[in-house]
Amino acid sequence: MFTTRPTLQGTFGMVSSTHWLASQSAMAVLEDGGNAYDAAVAGAFVLHVVEPHLNGPAGEVPILLAPAGGEVRVLCGQGVAPAGATVAHYRGLGLELVPGTGPLAAAVPGAFDAWLLLLRDHGTKTLSDVLKYAIGYAEHGHAPVENVGATVETVRELFETEWTSSADVYLPGGKAPRPGELFRNPALAATWKRLLSEVAGAGDREAQIESAREVWRTGFVAEALVRQARRPTLDTSGERHTGTLTAADLAGWSASYEAPATYDWNGWTLCKAGAWSQGPALLQQLALLPPELPRYGSAEYVHLLVEGCKLAMADREAWYGDAADVPLDDLLSADYNARRRALVGDKASYELRPGAPGGRPPRLSAHAHVVADDGPGFNPMGAGEPTVAQRPAPSRVPSPAPSRPGEAEVRADGVTRGDTCHLDVVDRWGNMVAATPSGGWLQSNPVVPELGFPLGTRLQMTWLEEGLANSLTPGRRPRTTLTPSLALRDGVPVMAFGTPGGDQQDQWQLHFFLAVALRGRARGGLDLQGAIDAPNWHNDGFPSSFYPRGMRPGSVTVESRMPAEVVEGLRRRGHDVTVADPWSEGRLCAVARDPESGILSAAANPRGMQGYAVGR
Repeated sequence: MFTTRPTLQGTFGMVSSTHWLASQSAMAVLEDGGNAYDAAVAGAFVLHVVEPHLNGPAGEVPILLAPAGGEVRVLCGQGVAPAGATVAHYRGLGLELVPGTGPLAAAVPGAFDAWLLLLRDHGTKTLSDVLKYAIGYAEHGHAPVENVGATVETVRELFETEWTSSADVYLPGGKAPRPGELFRNPALAATWKRLLSEVAGAGDREAQIESAREVWRTGFVAEALVRQARRPTLDTSGERHTGTLTAADLAGWSASYEAPATYDWNGWTLCKAGAWSQGPALLQQLALLPPELPRYGSAEYVHLLVEGCKLAMADREAWYGDAADVPLDDLLSADYNARRRALVGDKASYELRPGAPGGRPPRLSAHAHVVADDGPGFNPMGAGEPTVAQRPAPSRVPSPAPSRPGEAEVRADGVTRGDTCHLDVVDRWGNMVAATPSGGWLQSNPVVPELGFPLGTRLQMTWLEEGLANSLTPGRRPRTTLTPSLALRDGVPVMAFGTPGGDQQDQWQLHFFLAVALRGRARGGLDLQGAIDAPNWHNDGFPSSFYPRGMRPGSVTVESRMPAEVVEGLRRRGHDVTVADPWSEGRLCAVARDPESGILSAAANPRGMQGYAVGR
């Protein structure tokens, strides 16, 4: 079939990420003798520089890694709620939801420590080896993608009047970053150079990495983060608040390893982060599939996947989180999914229908059924307005900006939706890694002036109600939408993949995975690029994970490349269909390895014109 690009093939190493500079920096590390983990860390720190509207060092990252000959592991870079972040505290401030911006929404930062733990335990390079690319782009400049400047312009008034430390970095001389002109972040470059200077005398490679982790937790970085958290900051509530993050919170947390959640399907094994992420929703969608699927890409096929997604995401709302035990074995069991599968009829459901695994009654937030008012569909790359075909149910909650999960959106009052990056690497030894860095966006919190980057806002995904799986709970992780994937074939790791896109991530990844699994091979290997390029879609029939948390019952957004008969078939089944731009759904990256031949492959999303795969 026609694809926008070839699926790359080679034997030395492959990288795919959401920005070409990160991909090429990671590839440079492979060329310099590093392994997949060295390369991933270097690429990740470059993503902090070149996609600051999508991720930052004080954000978070789940990482899935498959060491050659070893077991798949999850490295959790999702920080916990600070000790002072209680439901009572936030309710006492008159809040019903955690604000979408500002220090009240900040969890303990997780990304930096996770990347350094990966480098220490699985890498071979020094910290200076992997940081030099990010330092170079921050100090000497890079040509920014259009959405960096576009994001800054949407929040210009806030930066100029309230978040002035952010204006210092992102509006130098009053000018936002623009393509074709070098953009620098000297404060960030100075932070990493000071860090390297402070750890230079610590000893060998591992000792220096450990020393850097300690500087982050208790040294000058920690001190600056705590000072920022204590500054009164205007947030989405319209009020100025101080945060709850303390020195003890930073000193007491570190990234950690755990076993993945898995599901076996037709000879494949899908590996995901646990139910503190939305990752198992992909596994549930697979478990809900019937033994025989409709024709790939047909209206019946899309309908089946949309309806299954609604059921899985309803379970996510009722059961996923870190504040309670999650009955994941029951949620993935054959009996449970047979009962749930029977709920999928010929017509679109407009209900939120969580199940009762093991007979446990589900409990949802009181806010879970609130309907958003910002239209039934959106273009995740911001390449133009969607063509609205039908409108959703009457609105009941105001939404501050058009909801486009692929671009960060901010109003002058600070209301924000940010997005995410992704990075996959496979090396010549067979090591494989998939990671989805996010949070700590330039529009999430004011830039910490001493550091050059802001705090994150992941606590906005928790509920201010006691007793829920995702209740705001000190020492517990907020449920994240970040959800990289690793796929095994007959027990052997063969593919790493993922995408930005918030709540859409495990929808787009399911479509991609099924396209790979069902449509066969191309050029002697998996047809990664064909699966990425295939027309894509998503639905919003469940509560958004982002402030202000509304849902859009019955809404389905499809790319205009979707055949007209499929669109009409969905409408006949009762779906509220929005036809969006032709290349607007999904931002997938993928790498793969054939265990028999050793051939490596990679592909990247053409949507947005900044994701690239490289390799040889």
